[in-house]
Amino acid sequence: MAKIIAGIGSSHVPAIGAAIDNNKTEEPYWKRVFSGFEKSQRWMRDTAPDVAIVVYNDHASAFSTDLIPTFALGTATDFPPADEGWGPRPVPTGIGHPALASHIAQSVILDEFDLTVCNKMEIDHGLTVPLNLLCGKLAPTDKWPFKIIPLAVNVVMYPPPTGHRCFMLGKAIRKAVESYPEDLRVVIFGTGGLSHQISGPRAGLINSKWDKAFLDNLSKDPVKLSKIPHLDYMREAGAEGIEMVMWLIMRGALGEKADEVYRFYTVPASNTAVGHIILEPRKSASKGKGSARGAVGKSSAKRPAKAKAKTRRAAARQKSDSIHS
Repeated sequence: MAKIIAGIGSSHVPAIGAAIDNNKTEEPYWKRVFSGFEKSQRWMRDTAPDVAIVVYNDHASAFSTDLIPTFALGTATDFPPADEGWGPRPVPTGIGHPALASHIAQSVILDEFDLTVCNKMEIDHGLTVPLNLLCGKLAPTDKWPFKIIPLAVNVVMYPPPTGHRCFMLGKAIRKAVESYPEDLRVVIFGTGGLSHQISGPRAGLINSKWDKAFLDNLSKDPVKLSKIPHLDYMREAGAEGIEMVMWLIMRGALGEKADEVYRFYTVPASNTAVGHIILEPRKSASKGKGSARGAVGKSSAKRPAKAKAKTRRAAARQKSDSIHS
Protein backbone atom coordinates (compact mmCIF):
# COMPACT_ATOMS: atom_id res chain seq x y z
CA MET A 1 0.00 0.00 0.00
CA ALA A 2 1.24 3.49 -0.84
CA LYS A 3 1.51 5.92 2.05
CA ILE A 4 1.92 9.67 2.52
CA ILE A 5 4.83 9.95 4.92
CA ALA A 6 5.28 13.73 5.11
CA GLY A 7 4.06 17.11 3.99
CA ILE A 8 6.33 19.96 2.93
CA GLY A 9 5.36 23.62 2.72
CA SER A 10 7.60 25.99 0.81
CA SER A 11 7.50 29.36 -0.88
CA HIS A 12 8.29 29.31 -4.60
CA VAL A 13 9.76 32.77 -5.17
CA PRO A 14 11.03 33.00 -8.79
CA ALA A 15 14.03 35.10 -7.71
CA ILE A 16 15.19 32.12 -5.61
CA GLY A 17 15.34 30.08 -8.81
CA ALA A 18 17.34 32.83 -10.51
CA ALA A 19 19.78 32.92 -7.58
CA ILE A 20 20.30 29.16 -7.91
CA ASP A 21 20.67 29.24 -11.68
CA ASN A 22 23.15 32.14 -11.58
CA ASN A 23 25.26 30.74 -8.71
CA LYS A 24 24.39 33.51 -6.25
CA THR A 25 23.39 31.30 -3.32
CA GLU A 26 26.51 32.22 -1.31
CA GLU A 27 26.01 35.96 -1.64
CA PRO A 28 25.11 37.55 1.74
CA TYR A 29 21.52 38.38 0.76
CA TRP A 30 20.77 34.89 -0.52
CA LYS A 31 22.89 32.82 1.86
CA ARG A 32 20.45 33.70 4.66
CA VAL A 33 17.64 32.13 2.63
CA PHE A 34 19.41 29.00 1.46
CA SER A 35 20.97 28.21 4.85
CA GLY A 36 17.43 27.69 6.14
CA PHE A 37 16.98 24.72 3.82
CA GLU A 38 20.22 22.87 4.60
CA LYS A 39 18.63 20.67 7.27
CA SER A 40 15.68 20.05 4.98
CA GLN A 41 17.94 18.78 2.22
CA ARG A 42 19.50 16.32 4.67
CA TRP A 43 16.00 15.29 5.76
CA MET A 44 15.00 14.72 2.15
CA ARG A 45 18.06 12.56 1.46
CA ASP A 46 17.41 10.49 4.59
CA THR A 47 13.68 10.18 3.92
CA ALA A 48 14.19 9.15 0.27
CA PRO A 49 10.56 9.25 -0.94
CA ASP A 50 9.54 7.42 -4.10
CA VAL A 51 7.03 10.01 -5.29
CA ALA A 52 6.34 13.69 -4.65
CA ILE A 53 2.91 15.19 -5.26
CA VAL A 54 3.62 18.88 -5.78
CA VAL A 55 0.74 21.32 -5.30
CA TYR A 56 1.57 24.62 -6.98
CA ASN A 57 0.08 27.32 -9.18
CA ASP A 58 0.94 27.73 -12.83
CA HIS A 59 2.20 31.16 -13.90
CA ALA A 60 0.79 31.33 -17.44
CA SER A 61 3.09 28.52 -18.58
CA ALA A 62 0.90 25.44 -19.03
CA PHE A 63 -2.32 27.46 -18.85
CA SER A 64 -3.49 30.98 -19.68
CA THR A 65 -6.61 33.12 -19.46
CA ASP A 66 -7.93 30.99 -22.33
CA LEU A 67 -8.07 27.92 -20.10
CA ILE A 68 -8.28 28.13 -16.30
CA PRO A 69 -8.76 24.79 -14.52
CA THR A 70 -9.38 25.04 -10.80
CA PHE A 71 -7.45 21.82 -10.13
CA ALA A 72 -5.28 20.18 -12.82
CA LEU A 73 -3.46 16.89 -12.17
CA GLY A 74 -0.49 15.85 -14.29
CA THR A 75 -0.71 12.22 -15.42
CA ALA A 76 2.06 12.38 -18.05
CA THR A 77 5.24 10.31 -18.17
CA ASP A 78 7.39 13.44 -18.09
CA PHE A 79 7.07 17.14 -17.34
CA PRO A 80 9.60 19.40 -19.08
CA PRO A 81 10.47 22.82 -17.62
CA ALA A 82 8.53 25.62 -19.26
CA ASP A 83 9.92 28.66 -21.05
CA GLU A 84 8.80 31.47 -18.75
CA GLY A 85 10.02 34.23 -21.08
CA TRP A 86 13.78 33.82 -20.76
CA GLY A 87 14.10 30.16 -21.66
CA PRO A 88 13.40 27.06 -19.56
CA ARG A 89 15.14 26.88 -16.17
CA PRO A 90 18.25 24.65 -16.31
CA VAL A 91 16.69 21.91 -14.20
CA PRO A 92 15.84 18.26 -14.88
CA THR A 93 12.66 17.20 -16.59
CA GLY A 94 10.24 15.82 -14.04
CA ILE A 95 9.59 12.11 -14.47
CA GLY A 96 5.99 11.29 -13.70
CA HIS A 97 4.23 8.32 -12.16
CA PRO A 98 1.28 7.92 -14.56
CA ALA A 99 -0.14 4.85 -12.82
CA LEU A 100 -0.40 6.50 -9.39
CA ALA A 101 -1.51 9.81 -10.89
CA SER A 102 -4.30 8.14 -12.88
CA HIS A 103 -5.36 6.23 -9.77
CA ILE A 104 -5.54 9.48 -7.80
CA ALA A 105 -7.55 11.12 -10.58
CA GLN A 106 -10.05 8.26 -10.65
CA SER A 107 -10.42 8.09 -6.88
CA VAL A 108 -10.71 11.83 -6.36
CA ILE A 109 -13.13 12.39 -9.25
CA LEU A 110 -15.36 9.58 -7.97
CA ASP A 111 -15.22 11.36 -4.61
CA GLU A 112 -16.79 14.30 -6.48
CA PHE A 113 -13.74 16.53 -6.94
CA ASP A 114 -13.69 17.64 -10.56
CA LEU A 115 -10.06 17.50 -11.64
CA THR A 116 -8.71 18.41 -15.05
CA VAL A 117 -6.52 15.50 -16.18
CA CYS A 118 -3.39 16.62 -18.03
CA ASN A 119 -1.60 14.03 -20.19
CA LYS A 120 0.80 16.73 -21.37
CA MET A 121 2.03 19.50 -19.13
CA GLU A 122 5.02 21.81 -18.72
CA ILE A 123 6.10 22.89 -15.23
CA ASP A 124 7.36 26.30 -14.15
CA HIS A 125 9.14 27.86 -11.17
CA GLY A 126 6.10 27.27 -8.96
CA LEU A 127 7.11 23.60 -8.91
CA THR A 128 10.84 23.60 -9.68
CA VAL A 129 11.96 26.17 -7.09
CA PRO A 130 10.62 24.17 -4.09
CA LEU A 131 12.22 21.03 -5.54
CA ASN A 132 15.57 22.83 -5.76
CA LEU A 133 15.24 24.06 -2.18
CA LEU A 134 14.68 20.51 -0.91
CA CYS A 135 16.99 18.67 -3.33
CA GLY A 136 19.73 21.20 -4.15
CA LYS A 137 20.92 22.40 -7.53
CA LEU A 138 20.70 19.79 -10.29
CA ALA A 139 21.76 20.00 -13.93
CA PRO A 140 19.25 19.43 -16.74
CA THR A 141 20.94 16.08 -17.42
CA ASP A 142 20.43 14.94 -13.81
CA LYS A 143 17.27 13.39 -12.39
CA TRP A 144 15.11 14.51 -9.51
CA PRO A 145 15.46 11.86 -6.77
CA PHE A 146 11.78 10.86 -6.97
CA LYS A 147 8.90 10.66 -9.40
CA ILE A 148 6.74 13.80 -9.64
CA ILE A 149 2.97 14.28 -9.83
CA PRO A 150 2.08 17.95 -10.39
CA LEU A 151 -1.20 19.34 -9.09
CA ALA A 152 -1.80 22.88 -10.39
CA VAL A 153 -4.32 25.04 -8.53
CA ASN A 154 -5.86 28.25 -9.82
CA VAL A 155 -5.00 31.00 -7.34
CA VAL A 156 -4.37 33.59 -10.05
CA MET A 157 -7.77 34.32 -11.59
CA TYR A 158 -10.98 34.88 -9.62
CA PRO A 159 -12.58 32.74 -8.26
CA PRO A 160 -9.94 30.56 -6.59
CA PRO A 161 -10.98 27.52 -4.55
CA THR A 162 -11.70 28.04 -0.87
CA GLY A 163 -9.34 26.90 1.84
CA HIS A 164 -11.97 24.39 2.97
CA ARG A 165 -12.24 22.93 -0.54
CA CYS A 166 -8.45 22.59 -0.69
CA PHE A 167 -8.31 20.98 2.75
CA MET A 168 -10.97 18.45 1.77
CA LEU A 169 -9.18 17.72 -1.52
CA GLY A 170 -6.08 16.87 0.51
CA LYS A 171 -8.12 14.36 2.49
CA ALA A 172 -9.39 12.81 -0.74
CA ILE A 173 -5.82 12.57 -2.06
CA ARG A 174 -4.75 10.77 1.11
CA LYS A 175 -7.58 8.27 0.65
CA ALA A 176 -6.58 7.76 -2.99
CA VAL A 177 -2.90 7.21 -2.21
CA GLU A 178 -3.65 4.73 0.57
CA SER A 179 -5.82 2.67 -1.77
CA TYR A 180 -3.00 2.28 -4.30
CA PRO A 181 -1.61 -1.27 -4.01
CA GLU A 182 2.08 -0.63 -4.69
CA ASP A 183 4.33 -0.01 -1.68
CA LEU A 184 5.34 3.62 -2.26
CA ARG A 185 6.58 6.33 0.09
CA VAL A 186 4.92 9.58 -0.93
CA VAL A 187 5.53 13.17 0.16
CA ILE A 188 3.22 16.03 -0.72
CA PHE A 189 4.30 19.64 -1.22
CA GLY A 190 2.16 22.70 -0.65
CA THR A 191 3.84 25.68 -2.30
CA GLY A 192 3.47 29.43 -2.73
CA GLY A 193 3.20 32.37 -0.36
CA LEU A 194 3.65 33.33 2.28
CA SER A 195 2.39 36.90 2.61
CA HIS A 196 3.25 39.11 -0.35
CA GLN A 197 1.79 41.51 -2.85
CA ILE A 198 3.48 42.15 -6.17
CA SER A 199 1.66 45.23 -7.41
CA GLY A 200 -0.73 47.99 -6.41
CA PRO A 201 -0.60 50.42 -3.47
CA ARG A 202 0.35 47.63 -1.06
CA ALA A 203 3.18 46.21 -3.19
CA GLY A 204 5.82 44.72 -0.91
CA LEU A 205 3.36 43.95 1.90
CA ILE A 206 4.64 41.31 4.35
CA ASN A 207 2.69 40.32 7.46
CA SER A 208 4.99 38.18 9.59
CA LYS A 209 2.48 37.87 12.45
CA TRP A 210 -0.11 36.39 10.09
CA ASP A 211 2.44 34.09 8.47
CA LYS A 212 3.70 32.69 11.76
CA ALA A 213 0.19 32.10 13.07
CA PHE A 214 -0.61 30.22 9.86
CA LEU A 215 2.49 28.04 10.31
CA ASP A 216 1.58 27.40 13.95
CA ASN A 217 -1.92 26.24 13.07
CA LEU A 218 -0.83 23.80 10.41
CA SER A 219 -0.17 21.45 13.31
CA LYS A 220 -2.27 23.04 16.09
CA ASP A 221 -5.57 23.79 14.36
CA PRO A 222 -5.71 23.15 10.60
CA VAL A 223 -9.53 23.14 10.65
CA LYS A 224 -9.38 26.78 11.79
CA LEU A 225 -7.15 27.58 8.80
CA SER A 226 -9.58 25.85 6.46
CA LYS A 227 -12.30 28.34 7.48
CA ILE A 228 -10.34 31.49 6.60
CA PRO A 229 -12.25 33.36 3.86
CA HIS A 230 -10.60 34.71 0.73
CA LEU A 231 -11.05 38.30 1.89
CA ASP A 232 -8.95 37.68 5.01
CA TYR A 233 -6.08 36.31 2.92
CA MET A 234 -6.24 39.36 0.68
CA ARG A 235 -6.48 41.81 3.58
CA GLU A 236 -3.88 40.23 5.86
CA ALA A 237 -1.44 38.52 3.50
CA GLY A 238 -1.71 40.55 0.31
CA ALA A 239 -3.16 39.77 -3.10
CA GLU A 240 -0.73 36.93 -3.72
CA GLY A 241 -1.13 35.61 -0.18
CA ILE A 242 -4.11 33.63 -1.49
CA GLU A 243 -1.51 31.08 -2.61
CA MET A 244 -1.47 29.86 0.98
CA VAL A 245 -4.68 27.86 0.39
CA MET A 246 -2.47 25.38 -1.50
CA TRP A 247 -0.70 24.51 1.74
CA LEU A 248 -4.08 23.27 3.01
CA ILE A 249 -4.16 20.55 0.35
CA MET A 250 -0.84 19.34 1.72
CA ARG A 251 -2.12 19.55 5.29
CA GLY A 252 -5.38 17.76 4.52
CA ALA A 253 -3.40 14.87 3.07
CA LEU A 254 -1.62 14.23 6.39
CA GLY A 255 -4.61 13.12 8.43
CA GLU A 256 -6.17 14.56 11.54
CA LYS A 257 -2.98 15.00 13.57
CA ALA A 258 0.46 16.04 12.31
CA ASP A 259 3.69 16.92 14.06
CA GLU A 260 6.03 19.72 13.05
CA VAL A 261 9.49 18.42 12.25
CA TYR A 262 11.20 21.59 11.05
CA ARG A 263 10.35 25.20 10.30
CA PHE A 264 12.14 28.10 8.66
CA TYR A 265 10.92 31.64 8.09
CA THR A 266 12.71 34.73 6.83
CA VAL A 267 11.94 38.06 5.14
CA PRO A 268 12.34 39.17 2.55
CA ALA A 269 13.41 37.21 -0.52
CA SER A 270 12.70 39.55 -3.38
CA ASN A 271 9.44 41.07 -2.04
CA THR A 272 8.11 37.91 -0.41
CA ALA A 273 8.11 36.31 3.01
CA VAL A 274 9.77 32.91 2.69
CA GLY A 275 8.09 30.19 4.69
CA HIS A 276 9.01 26.53 4.99
CA ILE A 277 7.75 23.68 7.14
CA ILE A 278 8.03 19.89 7.28
CA LEU A 279 5.17 17.95 8.88
CA GLU A 280 4.71 14.26 9.54
CA PRO A 281 1.44 12.42 10.16
CA ARG A 282 1.27 11.62 13.85
CA LYS A 283 2.05 7.99 14.62
CA SER A 284 0.39 6.22 17.52
CA ALA A 285 3.56 4.21 18.19
CA SER A 286 6.91 5.78 19.08
CA LYS A 287 9.23 6.56 16.22
CA GLY A 288 12.00 4.12 15.54
CA LYS A 289 15.60 4.73 14.70
CA GLY A 290 16.31 6.90 11.71
CA SER A 291 13.10 8.87 11.99
CA ALA A 292 12.85 12.04 9.95
CA ARG A 293 12.53 14.10 13.14
CA GLY A 294 15.93 12.89 14.29
CA ALA A 295 17.36 13.59 10.86
CA VAL A 296 16.78 17.34 11.20
CA GLY A 297 18.53 17.59 14.52
CA LYS A 298 15.87 16.87 17.16
CA SER A 299 17.17 13.98 19.20
CA SER A 300 14.85 10.99 19.08
CA ALA A 301 17.16 9.17 21.48
CA LYS A 302 16.32 11.53 24.35
CA ARG A 303 12.59 10.99 24.24
CA PRO A 304 12.55 7.41 25.59
CA ALA A 305 14.74 8.49 28.53
CA LYS A 306 12.36 11.36 29.28
CA ALA A 307 9.41 8.99 29.02
CA LYS A 308 11.05 6.59 31.47
CA ALA A 309 11.76 9.43 33.88
CA LYS A 310 8.15 10.55 33.66
CA THR A 311 6.99 6.99 34.37
CA ARG A 312 9.30 6.75 37.40
CA ARG A 313 7.95 10.06 38.77
CA ALA A 314 4.37 8.89 38.30
CA ALA A 315 5.16 5.63 40.10
CA ALA A 316 6.79 7.53 42.95
CA ARG A 317 3.75 9.79 43.31
CA GLN A 318 1.45 6.76 43.35
CA LYS A 319 3.58 5.11 46.05
CA SER A 320 3.57 8.31 48.10
CA ASP A 321 -0.20 8.60 47.79
CA SER A 322 -0.63 5.01 49.01
CA ILE A 323 1.63 5.64 52.02
CA HIS A 324 -0.26 8.77 53.10
CA SER A 325 -3.77 7.47 52.43
